[in-house]
Amino acid sequence: GFMNVKIIATRSCSHCSGLQHELKEIGIPFEVLFIEEHPDVVVAHGIRHSPNLIVNEEVVFRGQPTLSELRQFFNKE
Repeated sequence: GFMNVKIIATRSCSHCSGLQHELKEIGIPFEVLFIEEHPDVVVAHGIRHSPNLIVNEEVVFRGQPTLSELRQFFNKE
């Protein structure tokens, strides 16, 4: 089914670009929300670290997942 994928990250998050690259590599469409611009999202999901991966409004990874964790989660192995 359709997956709504969002990366929630700080503007200065060094892992964010790697995460974006990995999602692109396995063909997952996503959007990036910056913590600084979306305090409501931060509060709603209890976010304290960066980056976070949210799928269908649920936090699935807090912090940086490995590429194999991402592939496994999205069934792209």
